[in-house]
Amino acid sequence: MSKQSQSDRYITGMKVRRKVLGDEHVDRAEAKKTAFDEPFQTLITEAAWGNLWASGGISDRERSMLTLALLAALGNFDEIPMHIRATARTGASKTDVLEAFQHVAIYAGVPRANHALKLAKETYAEMDREGKQA
Repeated sequence: MSKQSQSDRYITGMKVRRKVLGDEHVDRAEAKKTAFDEPFQTLITEAAWGNLWASGGISDRERSMLTLALLAALGNFDEIPMHIRATARTGASKTDVLEAFQHVAIYAGVPRANHALKLAKETYAEMDREGKQA
């Protein structure tokens, strides 16, 4: 997609995506993008990052906690490590994440919260080894 055909929402979305997930993650994702999944990548960049995350209605910290809780509650575990890593940039603390997953345990089930906590612990340990603050 050329810069001239990018929508303002896409440009905003890419800025927010980089702010939350980090340049390294976004650059890796962009390098893997193909013609097949480009429309999907554009959709999530515009809708999730350029609309929802950019809304300013709640803080990035709160949005991070909500996102992690929803991912765990719905069993979408693949994205939990990515969003745990993002907490270093959104300001959601380990205590915040624990509180979010405790909510999941009560309202969506202990097994899902337990698995999410396992992934969070593994990811925090990796971040510590890499010297990246959680």
